[in-house]
Amino acid sequence: MTALSILLVLVLLLVVFGLLFRLQILTSIFSGSSAREFGTSNRVNGILMLVFMVVGGAAFAWSFGDNYDKMNPPIASVHGHATERMFWTTMIIIGIVFVLTQVLLFVYSYKYQHQEGRRAYFFPHNNKIEIIWTVIPAIVMAALVFAGWKEWTRITGPAPKDAVVLEVMGKQFNWLVRYPGRDMKLGVVNYRLIDATNEFGFDLSDKAGLDDFVPGEIHVPKGHPVLLKIRSRDVLHAVYMPHFRVQMYAVPGMPTKFWFTPTKSTDEMRAQLGNPKFNYELACNQICGRGHFAMKFTIVVDEPDDYVAWYAQQKSFSEQNPDVLASFKQKEEKLVVKEAAAAVAMPATKASL
Repeated sequence: MTALSILLVLVLLLVVFGLLFRLQILTSIFSGSSAREFGTSNRVNGILMLVFMVVGGAAFAWSFGDNYDKMNPPIASVHGHATERMFWTTMIIIGIVFVLTQVLLFVYSYKYQHQEGRRAYFFPHNNKIEIIWTVIPAIVMAALVFAGWKEWTRITGPAPKDAVVLEVMGKQFNWLVRYPGRDMKLGVVNYRLIDATNEFGFDLSDKAGLDDFVPGEIHVPKGHPVLLKIRSRDVLHAVYMPHFRVQMYAVPGMPTKFWFTPTKSTDEMRAQLGNPKFNYELACNQICGRGHFAMKFTIVVDEPDDYVAWYAQQKSFSEQNPDVLASFKQKEEKLVVKEAAAAVAMPATKASL
């Protein structure tokens, strides 16, 4: 509260000083003494513009170099190299334009500072310059957009038929993941069935869902395509796997998908980084609420044989929760009895009519 009060006082002081400065200018105009005098401060400001450009540029270069490894973790997917090339191509082009325009801005501010007797050249229009700075950026941007669209279409297009399929669901504030069982089909889910035990909303009346399982961490095989079926249970989340260069929104009511092929196992990445405790991670990079920081999920990239062994050890949701399965069976039995009673009653009703 004290900090807020101090901030409000400072803002009010700035407003008061601004109004006093404006009042002084208006008074000078009405008194006929509005001629402005330029002293050494104008030149000092011009020099400071150059100093700011050099110091600011150096600070940016240092910050960029110091944090490069944090911003660019090693790539561990096939498509990651293509998206990385596209990203840095875009950054280089935009960076060149940014540096050029900023240098011109600061240099011109110094070079063309006010001098007595010098008048600005009036340059209202030039067709050649207009064409150059319209056509060239348009061509460059169209090329970048086309390259991005082509890569995005490939990534979000149909996954290979032999891809490992898993569903990722975001909710405040954790991830839920399920795999299809040995039938390789994800069963039906129903949000009305969600409770503290059945967080996915499994409808166990669907036989395809009886062998679906919910692991405590994601396992995927190295060198094999993986298809993520993504959805959200409440608010907007984002499936973010930085080492695989994977990001896709998890949107309530609108399923999305993303497929990729991992190229480095967890053990290989640990050896490369020299960090035996390293794990790939699924995180949410959308601010989804107060517990956003907790939305992390471990990803393990196995060698193909190790993945098969892990998969074979998993128990289905119905096996781990027999009470839920028993409840569904009771409901099915009651439904069968009702249908049978209705079938018996139907002929009698017709006979009475």
